[in-house]
Amino acid sequence: MPNSPLSPDELNQIDAYWRACNYLCVGMIYLKQNPLLRRPLDPGDIKRRLLGHWGSDPGQTFIWVHLNRLIKKHDLNVLYISGPGHGAPATLANSYLEGVYSEVYPDRSQDEAGMQKFFKSFSFPGGIGSHCTPETPGSIHEGGELGYSLSHAFGAAFDNPDLLVAAVVGDGEAETGPLATSWHSNKFLNPIRDGAVLPILHLNGYKIANPTILARIPAEELESLFRGYGYSPAVVEGDHPVEMHQMMAATLERCVDQIRTIQSERRRSGNTQLPRWPMIILRSPKGWTAPKKIDGHYIEGFWRAHQVPIADVPGNPAHLKLLQEWMERYRPHELFDQSGRLIPELRELAPRGNRRISANPHANGGLLRRPLRLPNFRDYAVAVDRPGSTEQQNTFILGGLLRDVMRHNMDNFRVFGPDETASNRLTLIYEASKKTWLEQTLPEDADGSELAADGRVMEMLSEHTLEGWMEGYLLTGRHALFNTYEAFAHVIDSMVNQHAKWLEKCTSEVTWRAPISSLNILISSTVWRQDHNGFTHQDPGFIDVVTNKSPAVTRIYLPPDANCLLSVADHCLRSTNYVNVIVADKQPHLQFLGIEDAVRHCAKGIGIWEWASTDQSGEPDVVMASAGDVATIESLAATALLREKFPDLKIRFVNVVDLFTLIPRSEHPHGLRDRDFDSIFTTNKPVIFNFHGYPWLLHKLTYRRTNHDNLHVRGYKERGSINTPLGLAIDNQADRFNLAIDVIERVAGLQTAGAHVKEWLKDQILDHQEYAFTNGIDQPEIRDWKWPGHS
Repeated sequence: MPNSPLSPDELNQIDAYWRACNYLCVGMIYLKQNPLLRRPLDPGDIKRRLLGHWGSDPGQTFIWVHLNRLIKKHDLNVLYISGPGHGAPATLANSYLEGVYSEVYPDRSQDEAGMQKFFKSFSFPGGIGSHCTPETPGSIHEGGELGYSLSHAFGAAFDNPDLLVAAVVGDGEAETGPLATSWHSNKFLNPIRDGAVLPILHLNGYKIANPTILARIPAEELESLFRGYGYSPAVVEGDHPVEMHQMMAATLERCVDQIRTIQSERRRSGNTQLPRWPMIILRSPKGWTAPKKIDGHYIEGFWRAHQVPIADVPGNPAHLKLLQEWMERYRPHELFDQSGRLIPELRELAPRGNRRISANPHANGGLLRRPLRLPNFRDYAVAVDRPGSTEQQNTFILGGLLRDVMRHNMDNFRVFGPDETASNRLTLIYEASKKTWLEQTLPEDADGSELAADGRVMEMLSEHTLEGWMEGYLLTGRHALFNTYEAFAHVIDSMVNQHAKWLEKCTSEVTWRAPISSLNILISSTVWRQDHNGFTHQDPGFIDVVTNKSPAVTRIYLPPDANCLLSVADHCLRSTNYVNVIVADKQPHLQFLGIEDAVRHCAKGIGIWEWASTDQSGEPDVVMASAGDVATIESLAATALLREKFPDLKIRFVNVVDLFTLIPRSEHPHGLRDRDFDSIFTTNKPVIFNFHGYPWLLHKLTYRRTNHDNLHVRGYKERGSINTPLGLAIDNQADRFNLAIDVIERVAGLQTAGAHVKEWLKDQILDHQEYAFTNGIDQPEIRDWKWPGHS
């Protein structure tokens, strides 16, 4: 056979190892006992509920065994990403054969008893799932929701110059939007400082019950597609194992040589011009090596091989016989010794130590994590001589801190954002590092575009790809911050959901996984300042999604000013195993707390602002509470109006920074004790809470709290258009005038005494709306409002 790099002995051994992998994959799906077929199968050996996915497994095990050959030959450092949905059996089988699974889970030992437990635990109550869950050694990729394998792979490769990430993309997965955009990740991979990604498009032709698009387009069109993406595609196609092994061995070695040549030349010359990286199109049958037909229906090479190819095995003697024959075709008696362990000559095919793919430390990134070298955030503090008297752009101040975090950590910290780093006022970061750009540049790009081949700010107009990059970066031991517009953080709802579930498993059950850096998301361009974008850009609901996840791995922060934002950011950058969401608007806002007051306030998460309160000598008549920068300003303005109109009214002003401090301690270990909550919010007085987001979220978080019946929340109620800041607040009844009316209506004794003030407040609303519609701007007394500094 031309171009046949494998000797007959190598070919036989690789094929035998592949058969062993496939045997284990079938065994996981079907068997709960009799793992080595020491006797004929009987119905009691079979799981009563047959669950799992076979279709992509033989193709993935085929890839893995050929990667092992080159790891040993070239001492490669390889991370494997399994993109096909529910393709965990392939990874699990290889982890078991490499001995890693038994090292992590000693009861799944390298013998018949261990294999039996290994088989039984798959897709079985109390066991492991059919996709690459956190329990799977060697994996950083959940493999449940499709579309993120390639972006995770590139995220892992950034700043890992000797790492090769083999990213197997399922052809069903390739139909998703996130995967389609992630092909462009090759344009952000710097061959000098980064590792490499070898995409392997696994075309087996079918999804659950339909053909896949890329498997049915003409071959020339498919290859042209990937050349257009900037890759150099190589094709491995067929169904005959001997021929396929030789083709794969030759193709994979050629691709690895291309990668090593690109890296060697660029690292020697310093040339950062965008290279054309190789990729592989592997076209093999769906459910390769399964029976061709069952009961007259196509199986191998058809969609019926996707999940469980032979159904009703316990109750159908003919199907039980078919399963026995199928498994015996792998010749397990040749592969495993009398004890049930893989024979020595096949064990030799796997790499050793951490070179085993399933033992690669990058797949347990906390082992490699180095804490950030962080400057003292106090050095960036805003001077606050008197609360509410000066303005700053909070996120601009944060940009100074992030700039120096970048300077001190130029090999393990990156900032990600969809073309919004400057829009979100983080422009000081560019003083430390520009935006990554390896494509062609034009002379005019020098005029403020902030592009550089060695840039560490990652911008692409795909939140999916950016989030995937960041997750891959964090899961392999590094640090990051993601910034985006609030309304469009929903684009990554499900990705953040998957990551939070991964973290929860790791913290509560998979204790062998070392802690990784937290996923930090800065949300700016918030709902309350969309003066020209209007209704489409008004949605604070991302934080609602995050509150649905376990409070053991999530946090939501709403810092009211720049110094609180600095303190929160420092805390989040130091933390591990959390999803931290920070909500901070980019527009100029009043500043309230000096840096030490801000540090104490953020440490508590909630606190009384004495300077805005009048209840120091007794019980309050009303509690004015706020969470969020704009919400806090409107609450303070309402408080100032009330203090002016009702000098004897006792007001307690409360601000919330950490939203989860509202959760009862019984539900969240960092929640306030009930008596602490009572002391802040009282037990029987009205609480008017002006909230950044949807008001019902506050009710959800506090529904078991004392005095909940007296909690009245104002927030965004899905009302808005092109408007001024005050106009938008008025539309949602979250403005200073409506808040003051709320107090008059709810405080005993004010309903009658405050009637004239209430009418005046209603007139103010009408007057300010009229002024805005006439002049296109809020009145000066609103734009220039400062806290009056009551004595």
